[in-house]
Amino acid sequence: MIGFYNYSVILTYIGLLSSVYGITQVFEGNDAVAFFCLVISGICDLFDGKIARSMKNRTDHEKVFGIQIDSLCDLVCFGVFPAVLGYHYDQTVYPMRLIPSLMIVLAAVIRLGYFNVMEEERQRETAENRKEYEGLPVTSVCIVLPLLYVGRHNIPQYIYPYVFQGFLVLISVLFVLRIKVNKPTNKGLLIMFTLGIVILFSYLKMNHII
Repeated sequence: MIGFYNYSVILTYIGLLSSVYGITQVFEGNDAVAFFCLVISGICDLFDGKIARSMKNRTDHEKVFGIQIDSLCDLVCFGVFPAVLGYHYDQTVYPMRLIPSLMIVLAAVIRLGYFNVMEEERQRETAENRKEYEGLPVTSVCIVLPLLYVGRHNIPQYIYPYVFQGFLVLISVLFVLRIKVNKPTNKGLLIMFTLGIVILFSYLKMNHII
C-alpha cells in the first residue's frame, strides 16, 4: 500500500475520523455529539506533533508526509467541520449561514497551504522546533466553538446563531491575518488539554450521561 505507516500518524488519523463522524452527527441533528467530536479532534491535534517528533529515525519522506497529512486532516477537522456546523445554524437566513461557512474553509486552505510552504523551508534551514505561528492556528476552533456551544444558554436563543456566525467570520479573518502567535509551551498544552477535558465533561453532564 502507498503511504507511510507508523505510530507517528495514529493521532492525526484518529482526529480525522472523529471529525468525519462529527459531521455525520450534524446531519443527524446530534449537536452535542458533533461538538464532542470537535473537541476530541482538537485534543488529538495537540499531541500528534509531539508524538511524531519523538520518532527519531523518521526519513525525510516520512517527515514531509507527516506535514502534508497533518494539514490535510486539519482542513477537514478545523475547516470543513466548522463550516458544516455553521451552515447547520440559522437555517432561515440562507446567506447568513452560507458566507461564514465559505469563509472559514477558504481561510483554512490558505493558512494551511502557506504554513506548509514556510514549514518546509524552515526545516531545510534549521532543526529547531517552531516557536511561533503566523496567523491564528486553525485548531483554535476546537476551543472557541465548543465553548460557545456550552455557554449558549447564557445567550438569547434568537441571537445565538448570529453570535456563532460572527465568531466564524472573526476566526476566518484571524486565520490569514499577519499576526504572530506564540506556540504553546508544555504548560500551555496542559492548560488546553485540561480545558478540553472540562468541555467534554460539560457535554456529558448536559446530556445526562454522568
